[in-house]
Amino acid sequence: MDEDTRYEAVRSRDGRFDGVFFFAVETTGIYCRPSCPAVTPKRHNVRFFPTAAAAQGSGFRACRRCRPDAVPGSAEWNVRADAVGRAMRLIADGVVDREGVAGLAARLGYSARQVQRQLTAELGAGPVALARAQRAHTARVLLQTTDLPVTEIAFASGFASVRQFNDTVREVYASTPTELRTAAPGGRGAARGRGARRAAPGAGIPLRLAHRGPYQAAAVFDQLAREAVSGVEEVSGPPGGRTYRRTLRLPYGTGIVAVRERTHAVRAAAGTRPGGWLDARLHLTDHRDLTTAVQRLRRLFDLDADPYAVDERLGADPRLGPLVAARPGLRSPGAVDPLEPAVRALAGRAGAAELVRRCGKVLDAPCGTLTHLFPEPAALAEAAPDGPLGALAAALADGTVRLDPGADRDDAQHALLALPGMDPDAVAALRTRALGDPDVAPPGAEVSDDWRPWRSYAVQHLRVAGEWNR
Repeated sequence: MDEDTRYEAVRSRDGRFDGVFFFAVETTGIYCRPSCPAVTPKRHNVRFFPTAAAAQGSGFRACRRCRPDAVPGSAEWNVRADAVGRAMRLIADGVVDREGVAGLAARLGYSARQVQRQLTAELGAGPVALARAQRAHTARVLLQTTDLPVTEIAFASGFASVRQFNDTVREVYASTPTELRTAAPGGRGAARGRGARRAAPGAGIPLRLAHRGPYQAAAVFDQLAREAVSGVEEVSGPPGGRTYRRTLRLPYGTGIVAVRERTHAVRAAAGTRPGGWLDARLHLTDHRDLTTAVQRLRRLFDLDADPYAVDERLGADPRLGPLVAARPGLRSPGAVDPLEPAVRALAGRAGAAELVRRCGKVLDAPCGTLTHLFPEPAALAEAAPDGPLGALAAALADGTVRLDPGADRDDAQHALLALPGMDPDAVAALRTRALGDPDVAPPGAEVSDDWRPWRSYAVQHLRVAGEWNR
């Protein structure tokens, strides 16, 4: 998109581009998402940025009305398989906060200087600035949805010091942390300011997981219900009002999440495209895991997809057109743990449940039917050393195979196919689910090249419609 096209998207408040780019107004010093409902600024006062971090780095602060830091992530990072796309997925997963720029560069196979140069050239911000913008968003969520002390929030958000936390919040939101908490939407902050009783401990962190465009929640929850591994996952409630609950193994601790099915889109303002969110509640043993947990849920529910681009391409196909019209915004679910779809593909759902019972770590505080974490690769390799599953678990444990968000998809596929007994269909499923590749054609399938780069979504349409049984 050139800048004139971007400005037209801002003038029409087009929500399709929320998260794809940001615009800033030089006369106010504020940056916004394209669908911001405020009065459209004059063209000569507007600057455009590819990321929120780039806008912040140029001295602009986040709009309090449209909250540009809360938009869905750009679908570009799901599609791109180059170093920049892989880096963005790793930064979103919290790698820079945990391992630094050196750790990010090592995972990508580049030097830290090369990573800095490539990200700055394309996105207007380096890895530290991108991670800082993400930390600021995490801090705002914790300030406005929990009663954690401000000092604890500073470190839970990934900041190295309280001073760094305070400075960043003031720069990004033009408010102190206390002012940001008091201004929480829904009256929560105001009530706290009047001395209201603090929320009950263990209430969890309420979140709205935003998505752009229509979202076929029923199809996603149907699939999660069919695949749910007992002890780790459950889907309860009647269709249209179901809740998906699961355990999470995270870098610093564990978590339990509940995500509610939402069957209607949020009403859009005149001239804009609809969007919405899924309501979630996270219970974490260590709040430093918030960013990572949210990103893994976003991958599982495919919330950063661009349904407009997918539906436009697939809807023009004679075979897929009626299916797209019946289910606009159909998603291709991912995974929170790359080993899970592998175990289901190779051992089946019942076999996966048995391995969870034998090898999964028991939760310190089980919650209903949720009693275990999914087994780690090393534990699974020890318990099932033979066959393709044992080979895969051992390869994941020793790093021979990588299926993390920053893995090179082609390299991962070659490494998987080199494992003894690995089935090509299982490899295709892993490339779709574990690596989040939107353009996978199962081996031997009659899949049109006209469906590129969205063949994973095409197969999902056929599968949901009952026209694909593999």
